[in-house]
Amino acid sequence: MKKLFSLGIASLFVAMAAMTLSSGQNRTGTDRGENDGIRDRFVGAWRLASLEQESPDGKIHKSDSTGLLVFTRDGHMSVQVMDRNPQPQTPAGPEQYSQGGYEASFGTYQINDAQTFTYHVAGALVRTLIGKDLPRAFELSGKQLIVRSTRPDEHWRVIWERF
Repeated sequence: MKKLFSLGIASLFVAMAAMTLSSGQNRTGTDRGENDGIRDRFVGAWRLASLEQESPDGKIHKSDSTGLLVFTRDGHMSVQVMDRNPQPQTPAGPEQYSQGGYEASFGTYQINDAQTFTYHVAGALVRTLIGKDLPRAFELSGKQLIVRSTRPDEHWRVIWERF
């Protein structure tokens, strides 16, 4: 009887340890902490408020676009942007993100710290993006999410507003 009781207590400790370890991880297997608070602010649907790009002469050009950005709690992401009056296609920088005035892609995201996240592209209208990791700088301000490329040769800024 004493052996059975000791075995029961040992099993209880193992179960409690397993629960403690699993509660320290989120669904993507990363440690919980500061990034979970940021992730909570990302999760949901966002509408495109502004898409700005610097032209070669240094002037800021605002695109007449509409779009939708979605982040899920389990780390998935999808983005669609449509230029209402598409111009002839010219890549803005080293990376082309749209085709025919339309951008669409999906994949996963990982929050790196309080200022950057990485978008892991699983599928995209522009197939050269598939499989790429796109690091992005971000700022959360009220109901806005401001996203920029971290690449020094890309000069664009997208402002999203929570639906």
